[in-house]
Amino acid sequence: MSDSRETVLLMNDSFPPQIDGVATAVTQYARFFQKNHGDAVVAVPYYQDAEDDYPFPVVRYPSLQTEKLVGYRTGFPFHSQTVRKLGEYPLTLIHSHCPFVSTYLGRLVREQKNIPLVMTYHTKFDIDIRKAVRSEALQKAAIRIILDNISACDEVWTVSRGAMDNLRSLGFEGEIRLMENGVDFPRGVPDPAAREAFAAELKKTCGIDRSAGYPVFLFVGRLMWYKGIRLILDAFRSLRAEGLPFRAVFVGDGMDGPEIRAYAERSGLSDACVFAGPVRDRETLRLYYSSATLFLFPSTFDTNGIVVREAAACGLPALLIRGSCAAEGVEDGVNGILTEESAESVAAALRAVCADPALCAPIGERAQRTLYLSGEDAVARAADRYREVEESYRASPKPAECPSEEAIVRILDLISSLNRIQDRIGEIQSFRAEVVREGERFEAEQMERVRTLSERLQELLRNRR
Repeated sequence: MSDSRETVLLMNDSFPPQIDGVATAVTQYARFFQKNHGDAVVAVPYYQDAEDDYPFPVVRYPSLQTEKLVGYRTGFPFHSQTVRKLGEYPLTLIHSHCPFVSTYLGRLVREQKNIPLVMTYHTKFDIDIRKAVRSEALQKAAIRIILDNISACDEVWTVSRGAMDNLRSLGFEGEIRLMENGVDFPRGVPDPAAREAFAAELKKTCGIDRSAGYPVFLFVGRLMWYKGIRLILDAFRSLRAEGLPFRAVFVGDGMDGPEIRAYAERSGLSDACVFAGPVRDRETLRLYYSSATLFLFPSTFDTNGIVVREAAACGLPALLIRGSCAAEGVEDGVNGILTEESAESVAAALRAVCADPALCAPIGERAQRTLYLSGEDAVARAADRYREVEESYRASPKPAECPSEEAIVRILDLISSLNRIQDRIGEIQSFRAEVVREGERFEAEQMERVRTLSERLQELLRNRR
């Protein structure tokens, strides 16, 4: 790395092999900044199976096992060797993409390097916190930590106006800049030969025949109930009851995955729904988008929904909830399909697609023209703003506010409490499962006794005759 080039430190709590929208965005930032603007360094929590084969350095720091709690590992930001290692790079700016642990570490590095810290607010963290923790006191403590972290940054970005509103609702009063995410897909679909080979593979492995005339619906993302997946499955159940043919593919995985797959099976959708698991190869993911009729993303949780832009890049329209962050810039019937947040409304829209799958094509073409934003363009805009932030910081530097010992103890106590709660929840769930199994075993035994008694009674009645 050359000292004459800008060197940006990018930080996030999730990163491959973990797959989610923010991890994808951080990867794009690093790739395109390294390619076109300067040097990038990425600092993320340690994963045992990580293979960091990137054109930029990745610094892994110690992490805690919190996957069952929040879906990914939580980094331990107070590791002196990590701060020292990052300090060896000629950094000019720090950009955190998570207001929790990553921003704590960013503040420690800022104190050492005396450079500005930018933070992008991607996710409605209050929803994640309230899902993971029932204690109102712990919820408030976690949100206070997040707000303290965000307020300590030199500039704050959000990826949508909805994310901006959510951050305001948590109590943040500082300035916020809107900086949307782009996608690393080119505009257009893969070549015909690749699409034909993928169609043959879908037919062979999943039983999906693209020539049969029925629509193929696609979901890409973490398998979490708050992504609107129950709406999707309940709508599918209505279509199935009406005898409408369709197929659906769910790409991704998540903590609610086992429950979601079981719900689909109980709903009689096993032969219509394929759970493909996570897809890490970007070209393969493009083929999934390019092989579907309609993308389903009825989430009111997501603040931007990078997957909606990925679908648009491939000319695939999305079904979204009217008024959601993911639906910003989408007009119903023009460049997307908007519904109310109910299974009935989603089912009505899907019913129309089943009746005429061809109606999606022109909507997808308009989505490709109006919603697509390339990752290179988004990062170029960010790089321009980086320089402005650096100039402003040099002109009037402010004392780097490092996390206090009290704050450090608070976050460690919080993580410890959350882990204890999750362990207790796991114990309760195991006990409940055991009770259910015992109940089913008892019921089976009683049914067998009834059957035996019935057979004996019938035999006695026959003998009396």
